[in-house]
Amino acid sequence: MSTRIHRALSAADRAALWQRWKEGESATQIARELGRGRGYVRGVLQHSGGIAPAPRKRADHTLSLAQREEISRGICASMSAGQIARVIGKSTSTVSREIHRNGGRHRYRAVEADRAAWRRAQRPKHCVLARHPQLCRRVAEGLKQQWSPQQIARRLVADFPNDHSMRVSHETIYRSLFIQARGALKKELLAHLRTHRKMRHSRKANHRGDGRGKIVEALSIRERPAEADDRAVPGHWEGDLISGKNNSHLATLVERGSRYVMLVKVPSKETAPVIKALSRKIKTLPRALRRSLTWDGGKEMANHKQFTLATDLKVYICDPHSPWQRGSNENTNGLLRQYFPKGTDLSVHSQANLDFVARRLNGRPRETLEFKTPAEVFSQFVASTG
Repeated sequence: MSTRIHRALSAADRAALWQRWKEGESATQIARELGRGRGYVRGVLQHSGGIAPAPRKRADHTLSLAQREEISRGICASMSAGQIARVIGKSTSTVSREIHRNGGRHRYRAVEADRAAWRRAQRPKHCVLARHPQLCRRVAEGLKQQWSPQQIARRLVADFPNDHSMRVSHETIYRSLFIQARGALKKELLAHLRTHRKMRHSRKANHRGDGRGKIVEALSIRERPAEADDRAVPGHWEGDLISGKNNSHLATLVERGSRYVMLVKVPSKETAPVIKALSRKIKTLPRALRRSLTWDGGKEMANHKQFTLATDLKVYICDPHSPWQRGSNENTNGLLRQYFPKGTDLSVHSQANLDFVARRLNGRPRETLEFKTPAEVFSQFVASTG
């Protein structure tokens, strides 16, 4: 059986690979354009966790090839290390070390010494999490609570305002997870990220819309009160159904101002049981927090008039193919896929379990809330209506 041998990617091909990956192309598309196998391209991407390596460059303080050639000429002219150092503008100790580590005066060659220095500079460097165990433990604890790297990074600033050693960027956390050679965060923690991905993907990758139907005699989102748009007044909600295996579903409700989420178990996506379950949940809220509900075009809201009669909550329907009109709800649905991946049978989850997941989401600090949690902001809303 023959073994396929791959020639190394040229610098131009490597740059093209990472640029295409950044633009959202798949490994298959990139492989086709570069004339390589998909497995080979995938291997290159996975080696650095889908994160383009920073271009290598020489530090300003290191010896250049031209300076090494001057050292070689100085040796041939029987100059001392001090004399050579004055010529190239470096210290005598720098020149002595350079000659000694590259074979001594009788074996020193400028080109070989330069190549050896370039190879030595590739030694792995420990990241901040590997150097600070306490910081690494706090990051790992946040990941186990399903907090995003950005939430963890910003919460550290709030929890340790005067301790600058307890600082790490969200990008460093992602790199430590996806690039295991850094040796800081365990690979198992990847399972706590919302996407469960093994490497970084472009934001532009695989974005597809998903249209829904129309609801008869429904109020358009264009008729929704202006106060709902700026999120200043609490009590305006967004809702949707998440679907799973075996025709199973659950309903999601998100309050626009606080991003507070409620999950509702529904036996099917038929309008009667959905309306009944949603009405029962909504009626647990104070009247001041029942102002409007924005829904997409799903036919589960066909009996919206019955829902409004039961809850005093008017329903407004989004335009077709416009998921951004329910941005908070769409974002929450994405977060929920961490707990309920596509292909999961949602019918096996009890209402108690759904409430537990909702508490998890409501306990996460959010950037849009200045890193308060939805539960904290929603509690303020409830207190103000008291």
